[in-house]
Amino acid sequence: MVVVIPIIVLVVMAGVILIGASRRRERNAAGLSREARRNDRTNPVLDAGSSDAPPTGRQVEQEAVAARQVEAAPVVESAPAEPFVAPDPQALGVSRRQFFNRSIVGMMGLGLSGFGGACIAFLWPQGVSGFGSKLKVGNMVELLAEIKDKNGFLYRPEGRMWITAYPNGAVEKARAAYSSTELAGMAAGVENGFESGVVALYQKCPHLGCRVPECVSSQWFECPCHGSQFNQVGEKRGGPAPRGMDRFAMSVVDGVLTVDTGTIVQGPPIGTNTTGQEAEGPHCIGAGGGH
Repeated sequence: MVVVIPIIVLVVMAGVILIGASRRRERNAAGLSREARRNDRTNPVLDAGSSDAPPTGRQVEQEAVAARQVEAAPVVESAPAEPFVAPDPQALGVSRRQFFNRSIVGMMGLGLSGFGGACIAFLWPQGVSGFGSKLKVGNMVELLAEIKDKNGFLYRPEGRMWITAYPNGAVEKARAAYSSTELAGMAAGVENGFESGVVALYQKCPHLGCRVPECVSSQWFECPCHGSQFNQVGEKRGGPAPRGMDRFAMSVVDGVLTVDTGTIVQGPPIGTNTTGQEAEGPHCIGAGGGH
């Protein structure tokens, strides 16, 4: 008997627990928590019906519809449609793609413009000074005096040229052998009343291009490379050179000699000897008869 009583008590307690758990599951299945049920009891819409019975679902829906209804707005007649006007492309602005396209085209145009300007600047004739340009050598009277001081040979390094005196007595022969650009300086003595004229000779030997120095003792030009010899006015007198020394175009204006080092005139042919000058002393190189 003592053993049966505790068993009965345990069975009763288990039954109570099972019944309570079942009721909790039903409430959870309905989705209503204790807080929700408490709010439902205080909701005036749900209490609109009988204070004893909860409102039905239809009543809740009707109450919600009634609460959402609003007074209908008055119908206003719409204004007449405006005619379509195309927008200004400038007012629309520039898209990102247009911006990049225009930037690329602009940079290409700028680059091509710079390249074209550089080409034009390269090809455009510039002011030239020194060799290759027209050089004002100086006043004729002063030049002739300087030639005497230099023992008959005046060198101008900026023009790569020798300047020597040309005797007035040989001008008539020179007219038959030389061009007008050469005669402008050679005949300056006769035409302008100077002691003599002048000739501007290119420093290179016409044989192989060696620089030809003067020989004060012989009063000739004598090439140290292969022995070519030229008299004081650059006419060939010996050696392997194919012609006389080349010379520059000259002009004399108001007594001032100008030499155009950009215009080289080929030297006179072999056999030309307008001055008849012979060696006035010993040669510096020796008689030039060949290589």
